[in-house]
Amino acid sequence: MFNKSTYTTVMDWQRTLLFRDGVLQQVLEPGRHRYDTERCTLVTVDMRPRVLQVGGQELLTRDGLSLRVSFAADWVVTDPVAFTTGAQYSETVLYGAVQEIARDLVAAHTLDELVADRTLLGTGKAAVAAQVEHLGIRVDSLRAKDLMLPGELRKAALETVLARERGRAELERARAEAAALRSLANTAKLVTENPALLRLRTLQVAAVPGTKVVLDATVAERDATVAE
Repeated sequence: MFNKSTYTTVMDWQRTLLFRDGVLQQVLEPGRHRYDTERCTLVTVDMRPRVLQVGGQELLTRDGLSLRVSFAADWVVTDPVAFTTGAQYSETVLYGAVQEIARDLVAAHTLDELVADRTLLGTGKAAVAAQVEHLGIRVDSLRAKDLMLPGELRKAALETVLARERGRAELERARAEAAALRSLANTAKLVTENPALLRLRTLQVAAVPGTKVVLDATVAERDATVAE
């Protein structure tokens, strides 16, 4: 009686584990391979880079405030045998490791620190990698995607920002007014020390078409007396 055999094709981005009677025989590299369909089982592993998404979870900061954070991890399989045989679902182990490290990262910092510098939540790559290295997984990066504050904290943060911006606007307005007052004071000083400047300015204004200039006879007589 002849064994039944067929062919399988392993793509360039794949590695296929060939088990014969339940025992791992070899890892099939890219190409076309023949195998015994009655006694062999194939397990194909995708070797391309992947992204693990960890949805938003409620975590507590060092100062006891609740923060909802989502994470993303870039990873790739480096050892298809360890990835397949090291755990029932190796990707689930990776997911749990990211969740655990995420809790530790958030708990190590205050809310203000995390809001001011989100990169603090991307420092756990080495810790995650250490937990899944035996599964033939290499973690290339770990980053926080979204930081979501609870409703009351979002409202308080918005009020703080608005108050800060209003304060800046008031400060700029006060600076502009102070500058205008300084300019007026300098002008008044120049006119006081040099009365002729006022008459020159009056002539300049009078030269503008459509301008009406009202001369006070009392002031003119006084200036004439001073001139004599």
